[in-house]
Amino acid sequence: MHATVRIYAGANDLADALVEREDEVKQIISEIEGFKAYYLVRTSDGATSISVYDNEAGAEQSNRVAAAWVAENLPDLSIAAPQISAGEVAISF
Repeated sequence: MHATVRIYAGANDLADALVEREDEVKQIISEIEGFKAYYLVRTSDGATSISVYDNEAGAEQSNRVAAAWVAENLPDLSIAAPQISAGEVAISF
């Protein structure tokens, strides 16, 4: 399994916007081949998302899809590009 963590610093309104459009977010992320899980965490400085896929290709595609969706659907939010970390899941339970 592979996971991608996207940290959106200074984007306090992002979590609210994603929750309001949860069905759309679920559709675009879960349609990527190998989808396992998605989590959105509200943080004191914005939001962090975690996407889990069967393989690296799915995790990388989720980054492209997420960036395109945010740009297209949330243009009024001032969101800087997230810090992205990705890799193989070492422990899962």
